[in-house]
Amino acid sequence: METDHLYNLLPTLYRLRDAEQGAPLQALLRVMTEQANVLEENIAQLYDNWFIETCEDWVVPYIGDLIGYRQVHNAGEPGLLRTARDQTRNKILIPRRESANTLRFRRRKGTLALLEELANDVAGWPARAVEFFPLLGWTQNLNLQHPNRGRTVDLRESAALDVMDGPFDQLAHTIEVRRINSHRRPGRYNIPSVGLFVCRLQSYSVTQAPALCVEGKGPQCFTFSVLGNNTSLFTRTERETDPAGIAGEINLPVAIRRRGFEVRTVKHRRIQTQASADYYGDRKSVALWIPKDRKDRQDKTWGLQMIPAAHIIPADLSDWSYRPPRDHVAVDPALGRIVFPLGQLPKDGVWVSYHYGFSMNVGGGEYDRPLAQPTHHKLYRVGVKEQFTRISDALHHWQEQDAHEHPHAVIEIADNGVYVEQLTILLEEAQSLQLRAANGQRPVIRLLDWYTERPDALSVTGARGSRFTLDGVLVTGRSVRIDGDIADVTIRHSTLVPGWTIDHDCEPHRPAEPSLELFCPHARVCIEHSILGSIQVHPLTPFSEESTATQKRVKSVAAEAGCEGIGHGFRVDPLCLYISDSIIDATDQEKEAIGAPGCPVAHARVTILRCTVFGQVQAHAIDLAENSLFVGRITVARRQQGCVRFCYITPGSRTPRRYHCQPDLVEQAVEEELQTQPQAEREQKKQEERERVRPRFNSLRYGNTAYCQLAADCAQEITNGADDEAEMGVFHDLYQPQRMANLRTRLDEYTPAGMDAGIIFIN
Repeated sequence: METDHLYNLLPTLYRLRDAEQGAPLQALLRVMTEQANVLEENIAQLYDNWFIETCEDWVVPYIGDLIGYRQVHNAGEPGLLRTARDQTRNKILIPRRESANTLRFRRRKGTLALLEELANDVAGWPARAVEFFPLLGWTQNLNLQHPNRGRTVDLRESAALDVMDGPFDQLAHTIEVRRINSHRRPGRYNIPSVGLFVCRLQSYSVTQAPALCVEGKGPQCFTFSVLGNNTSLFTRTERETDPAGIAGEINLPVAIRRRGFEVRTVKHRRIQTQASADYYGDRKSVALWIPKDRKDRQDKTWGLQMIPAAHIIPADLSDWSYRPPRDHVAVDPALGRIVFPLGQLPKDGVWVSYHYGFSMNVGGGEYDRPLAQPTHHKLYRVGVKEQFTRISDALHHWQEQDAHEHPHAVIEIADNGVYVEQLTILLEEAQSLQLRAANGQRPVIRLLDWYTERPDALSVTGARGSRFTLDGVLVTGRSVRIDGDIADVTIRHSTLVPGWTIDHDCEPHRPAEPSLELFCPHARVCIEHSILGSIQVHPLTPFSEESTATQKRVKSVAAEAGCEGIGHGFRVDPLCLYISDSIIDATDQEKEAIGAPGCPVAHARVTILRCTVFGQVQAHAIDLAENSLFVGRITVARRQQGCVRFCYITPGSRTPRRYHCQPDLVEQAVEEELQTQPQAEREQKKQEERERVRPRFNSLRYGNTAYCQLAADCAQEITNGADDEAEMGVFHDLYQPQRMANLRTRLDEYTPAGMDAGIIFIN
């Protein structure tokens, strides 16, 4: 109801008299209308709670009880809905889609397509179900022949060899007597075996972004990745049209194969290859764009035209040696590389649309993310078709013309362009600036070596009470430097490339250089859902108007910290550093992930929640570390302050008090089990347990699709070691152990009698 709904129901005479007396009756009825609205909404919600599609989350298990839905207790027990994270966990433990489809699943029990739907509805993983019995090699009876089954491998069928031992395998195999669901060493190819190949990685899009010219290999060589690294192009998944069908490659978020990307045709008695229409094209998995011809070279309103699929040649560009014929372009989907003919080089660059694989919404991308800004702010949009084409132009316009009238500014980048600029941001007192990407965009800020006599970082200097936010942006080439008396710095859903930039094998160019330099003595630095290199907290701040006695006291504190004589001044109060759901990568566990140059520890109080840290952490104090992985020693000055709980701590670390951490728990278990054994035997067993629970990752290099993903052989104490039995580290909120437990239980329930179903990870 409207605010004055009840008041408008009164006769006009009463309303006129009420207006003459200052409208006290109207104010009373507005309060009553507000409460009536609450009651009306509650009644409407009670009706919606009758249906699984519209009910509230707390009603889902009650509706499930009505149809006999049984919760999987091995995955964990639902908790109270206090936070958004608790709600997400409960949705994983009791999936709404599974409850809605329980009756339909029971009717289709025993079918192969049902297993794929189970993986999607129960665990949220796209999957392909494979029955291994037709892939067994066996001697056939002449009276019952199967020409397409059980035959030996034909080495001339390159397409079949390309998918061997994968989810799309078509070749015959010898039998394996091991069961596919064995917890020791499972086997695949057996009579009762059914494999469910699931995809844990998600496919993320990059739309019309500039490709990088690899000048070291030639002007005709380009990479899809703007960083120049090899990247596997992923499929833009399409839903299956037949609900009873089995998923194909186009229906799963998997890497595109070279042979799967090509289509062969015969023209003029010659075999010609071109890109498949399933993968290439507008709003498909891959597309290449070049600028349209224009007369005015300074015209920025020109558009792009897509290169036709008939002109794309799938090729192996591992050594960049292939040269495509005229009017054609070679594309390698396995490495993300492009080669043009030497006589037809793109004069104005190449734009690409593609998809890449990653585990979670971290580091920025075209995924949907929440945006927040001050209530009263001035918005400046930057892009090719916007008012400002450069970030610096929008920044100067705000600082020179609008800063006094609008102290809070938001510079929003509205495309996926690469901005090569010198950015020096100066914030006056009580000003705030948010430099962010528009929702659904992933712009890149590329910093170059502009100056020879001083650094070329993205510099932000703020006066007292100022604030700066970096949101949804990828920064490469140099670091980000924060200076001055700035009060608050926020970095969320952004990437500051570890090692500044990477090569084709994802190796960092400058592994010893930091990605974030903090010279701000009073700031609270908050990092959320981001990927960063090392963080350096500099101990130096200039003396302002302190007295001589204060300066002497500060110097004495600096002398005790081992930082005396390094610069003009020293910080007294530690800087507050809050990091959550992020990756801090120093590129090596012996390098400093968080530290201070020339000092034993950084003068900072650190809070780390659900993070993966590669490198050493050297801080004044750790207020709280929770559900995190520290692959590198920790050294804190104040051990009496703070707590570390449900984390993996590298042996030899100096930390605050620990609670339920690894490898402390396994060492304690060994001590209790072998307390009567000799000391040497106990130490040997402890060392074995330390190695067993040490985190193992599929990739340690930024730029790889499996970056920071825990390996399949990682210890259960790590994969289920968080406080809510999820995995430790940055991918905690995926709740993969809960998804796995739910799916395993449902497979046992819906698999046909006498069959064994196993889960196999594709990526």
